[in-house]
Amino acid sequence: MRLSVLDLIPVRTDQSTADALAATTHLAQTADRLGYTRYWIAEHHNMPAVAATSPPVVIAHLAALTEQVRFGSGGVMLPNHAPLAVAEQFALLEAAHPGRIDLGIGRAPGSDPVTSMALRGAAGRDDRDIEAFPEYLDDVVALMSARGVRVPIPNQRYILKATPAAATEPQLWLLGSSMYSAHLAAAKGLPYVFAHHFSGQGTAEALETYRSEFRPSDVASEPVTFLTVNAVVAETREEATALALPNLQMMARLRTGQPLTALDLVEDAAEQELSPHAQRIAEAAFGRAVVGSPTEAADQIRALADEFGVDEVMVNPVASAHRGTDPATAPARDKTLELLAKELF
Repeated sequence: MRLSVLDLIPVRTDQSTADALAATTHLAQTADRLGYTRYWIAEHHNMPAVAATSPPVVIAHLAALTEQVRFGSGGVMLPNHAPLAVAEQFALLEAAHPGRIDLGIGRAPGSDPVTSMALRGAAGRDDRDIEAFPEYLDDVVALMSARGVRVPIPNQRYILKATPAAATEPQLWLLGSSMYSAHLAAAKGLPYVFAHHFSGQGTAEALETYRSEFRPSDVASEPVTFLTVNAVVAETREEATALALPNLQMMARLRTGQPLTALDLVEDAAEQELSPHAQRIAEAAFGRAVVGSPTEAADQIRALADEFGVDEVMVNPVASAHRGTDPATAPARDKTLELLAKELF
């Protein structure tokens, strides 16, 4: 069993962005020390509870402070960025940390429509960028390769490359939470990751479609896949449930269109009341997460791996913290990785 980590860099009500980044730095070093396979940074924007806005910047910071774990994006939301900019950023990361960089790419905006428009700039990029996603994906792959991309300029042979002399390339992954991404990853022969932590619906169908339709490519000769899951592990199931509650409530507020806030502390979450609809959403999210004691959590992860036929699971450690915790730390998130490693490695 290989274990990896997904990190949205959660920001609690007692934390500044600097605090959240300090806690994430320690978490990455913990994953590196324990032998986790990869550590991915998500891309979200204009969300008070999430500090992961720029995966390549965070990856550069964390990779320089660790030794062996692979770092990647989970993912870069390609419609928000020019393909050449993404290719250059990750080609440079691969040059600085050869053999340790993954480029996970997604199609969703990772934010609300107003923020997405601001990200795309004055050129007024619109829904056509979503429609052109497969072509943008091809461009990123080619731009990071040694061959580059030929730009159609009359009477010239103009070649664009992400770096002047790429020696190695990041490993490319396509991310998704729908059938669209499963079909596209299979058609292009790309490694594929399903966001089970986000949707929890359609996982089996997406992975089966990907495997059955897969066409070998220069990137992958056979299907390569794993899935993601939210996780909170503590010495007892009761403590794990309490640590998970703030994230469950935050997701319920997000899904019901309520104003977003930073992640509550455990004691504050215990005093909150949700509407019946929001409560059902929180309960459904709890049901598809890994929550419990070390033995219970390890059994849940093994069951997930067996159910979906994967030998790697990426955990998103979503535990909050108790009042009085040092804001620059996230001890319950560290503990989740430590307890899982002890049971599964």
